Amino acid sequence: MDVEAITAAVASFGVAIPSWGVGTGGTRFARFPGPGEPRNVFEKLEDCAVVNALTGATPTVSLHLPWDQTQDLPALQEQAAAAKLGFDAVNSNTFQDRPGQAWSYKFGSLTHTDGAVREQAIAHNVECIRIGRILGSKALTLWIGDGANFPGQQHLARAFERYLDSAARIYAALPDDWRLLIEHKMYEPAFYATVIQDWGSSLMAAQTLGPKAFCLVDLGHHAPHVNIEMIVARLVHAQRLGGFHFNDSKYGDDDLDAGSIDPFRLFLIFNELVDAQRRRAPNFSPAHMLDQSHNVTDPLESLMVSAIELQRAYAQALLVDREALAAYQHDNDALMATQTLKRAYTTDVHPILARARQLKGAAIDPIGAYRASRYRAACAAKRPAQRTSGSGIV
Repeated sequence: MDVEAITAAVASFGVAIPSWGVGTGGTRFARFPGPGEPRNVFEKLEDCAVVNALTGATPTVSLHLPWDQTQDLPALQEQAAAAKLGFDAVNSNTFQDRPGQAWSYKFGSLTHTDGAVREQAIAHNVECIRIGRILGSKALTLWIGDGANFPGQQHLARAFERYLDSAARIYAALPDDWRLLIEHKMYEPAFYATVIQDWGSSLMAAQTLGPKAFCLVDLGHHAPHVNIEMIVARLVHAQRLGGFHFNDSKYGDDDLDAGSIDPFRLFLIFNELVDAQRRRAPNFSPAHMLDQSHNVTDPLESLMVSAIELQRAYAQALLVDREALAAYQHDNDALMATQTLKRAYTTDVHPILARARQLKGAAIDPIGAYRASRYRAACAAKRPAQRTSGSGIV
C-alpha cells in the first residue's frame, strides 16, 4: 500500500468509546474523582463528542445498562445525532445488585442455582436488546462475573450448562442482524474458577449457541504473557472473532491505556487483523472498543491517546511487506521474518496519523487542542463534584 492508501485506511478506522470510560475509574481501595465528571448519560455523550471531534477516530459510543438508563431515549438519540455519534454494542450488567432488585447476584446470575435469579438476569439482557434496538445498536456484549472463590463451591460442569441454557434464551431474543459478543475473563470477582474464563470456553459457547454468537477479546482478560495475537488468529480461523476491548496491562486486568505498556503486542494483534483482512477471511468483521479505567489521568485525554495508539498500530501493520514476510516464513528464515515485522513497527507514522486527522476535520494535536480549550475547567464549573467509590470496570 502507498502512503495515501494507508492514510485513507487510517482515517476510516474507528473505535467505540465506552460510556463509563469518560468518568474516573478506581480500585478496590479507593476512587479519586476528577473535576467536571459526567453525572448522567447525556453528559457522557458530551464528553464522547469532544473526543471524536478532536481525534476523528471514535464515532460510536458503547452504553452500559443500567448505568446509562434513561426514560428519554428519543432525547438521547437526538443528542447523539447532533454530535454525529452512533451507538455501538450495548453492555448488560448482572455482576452487581441494583436498589430494589428482587434477587441478588452475590452467587451468580446466568449460572445461579436458583432459577428465579437466572430469569431475572435473562430478562435484564432482553431489556438491553430492546433499548439497543431503539438506539440503533447491532450487538449485545455478554459478560458475567459468575464463578467460585473456593474449591467445591460450585459444580463446574453444571454451572457451564446453566450458562448455555440462559444464554440460549438471550440469543433467541436477538434480532436477525445482531451479534452476541461473549466476553471471557480469567479471574475476578471469581478467583478460583470463572464460568467463562478463557477463549476456549467462549468459543465453545459461541459454537453451541449459533451463527450470531461471537467471541470478544479483552486484552486484559488473560494470564500474563499469554499470546493474544495467536488467540486472535485462532478465532479468525473459527470465524468467531467478534471484536475487542482494547486496553493494556502490566500484571493482570489492569485496564491501562491502550499501548501504554506493550505497544509491540498491540501491533502484533493488528498485524493479524490486517492479514485476515487481506486474505478476505470469511465472516471477519470485528468490532473495536476501548475499555479502560482512568485513575490518575483526565479520562478524555487517555481515551484520545488510546484511540491514536490503535490507529498507529493499524498504520504500522499496513506497512508490513506481506510478500517478503510470506517468503521468509516459507523459507523458515526466522531472523528476516521478525525483522520484516520490526521494520514496519519501528517506522514513524506520526505524519500519517496527523494527515488522517486533518482529512477528518479533527485536530492535528488533539491533546494540545483539548488543553487549550479548557474544556475540563468548563465542565468543572457546571458539573458539581461527585463522591462515589468503585471502578465499575469489567
